[in-house]
Amino acid sequence: MSRDGGWYPLVLSADLEPCTVVGSVVHGRELAVWRDGQGQAHVWDDRCPHRGMRLSLGFVREGALACLYHGWRFGADGRCVHIPAHPDLSPPGTIRAAPLRVAEGHGLVWASVQDAGPLPGDEAAKETWLPVRSLRIEAPWDDVARAIGMPDGHRAGVLDRDVEGRVLAALLPVGAGACMLHVQAAAPAEVERLHDLADWAQDVRARAEERAGQVFLAGSVA
Repeated sequence: MSRDGGWYPLVLSADLEPCTVVGSVVHGRELAVWRDGQGQAHVWDDRCPHRGMRLSLGFVREGALACLYHGWRFGADGRCVHIPAHPDLSPPGTIRAAPLRVAEGHGLVWASVQDAGPLPGDEAAKETWLPVRSLRIEAPWDDVARAIGMPDGHRAGVLDRDVEGRVLAALLPVGAGACMLHVQAAAPAEVERLHDLADWAQDVRARAEERAGQVFLAGSVA
């Protein structure tokens, strides 16, 4: 798979159902990820422009994302479309959330937090991917990438495993010492194989966190 540029794999597409919203983090930047009733995914900064409430705690209604605090609703372009306390007011266009560039592909919802080229594809586009699981790892993403054999500088890649077959692994840098690992299997895949891959992901986390702990202790002693 080509280098990922400014694209980050936030969540598995299967985990983001229509009319739902979840939170995500990229290098400490908090994001709200939501899907409207037509199936389109959206990614915004996780802050309501009214009082700063986390939009990821809100809800989707009538094709808009509503803040949990005062119910202000924001349309797909981020513009405020409804203020419950002033139902007859047409909100000015300056009141808007902060959308990011978003794309969906290879079973993942991606966002660009900076200027980016096309969505990474290449090898992954040749397969149909089945979701296995996502899990948080308390270790730097680049260390995890090297541990699972992902090329330097890549956050997603297709891996060939002797037992489990072809795997799409995608890493999301959450912060300096944490990441999310999203794992998918190339179709077709039997249930037993999916369970084996889930166990593999758990093992990756255990080994990465053990190593990160050892590095931290060695640094503390030094």
